[in-house]
Amino acid sequence: MAEEQNPDPVMMPEENPSAQFQIQKLYTKDVSFELPNAPQVFQEEGQADVKMSLAQRVEDLGNDLHEVVLTVTVTATVDEKTAYLAEVAQAGIFLMTNFNEQTAHAVMNTMCPGTLFPYARQMISTLVGEGGFPPLVLQPVNFEQLYAQRMQQMMEEQKNAAGQGNGEADVTEFTSNE
Repeated sequence: MAEEQNPDPVMMPEENPSAQFQIQKLYTKDVSFELPNAPQVFQEEGQADVKMSLAQRVEDLGNDLHEVVLTVTVTATVDEKTAYLAEVAQAGIFLMTNFNEQTAHAVMNTMCPGTLFPYARQMISTLVGEGGFPPLVLQPVNFEQLYAQRMQQMMEEQKNAAGQGNGEADVTEFTSNE
């Protein structure tokens, strides 16, 4: 793990070759699976409408360490009744040294959730299958694209509300439909 580095020049500027990104620890922080309408939900006919939402929280732990928590929530409904709700908070502790503020922000909102998502996706798939439902395969998420869209949206909001910034850059929420 100590060898992991990102060769992407956007994430590791040439002017600072001493910048370092390392995964210190990956862990599941919280798991929840609910079947509020069982056993009747297993008798329902029709295709389930599955929605996925993503939320992220970043905490500065000091000494260049940051805890990033990616929460993936999947809700399936059939005929407007909740079939299941699966939520996984996958976390990691990441060491980031010698990054400027802008690059560190980008790394925490792209590389970190990109590292965590496959673990959360696997856990969700396991929960859904063991809950008695057909396998659920969540599609990969392009966190770089989501980050770019969010930054563009924030810039437009700041432009429109001249002088009113939100300052809450450590919490990011994304929603998508599966």
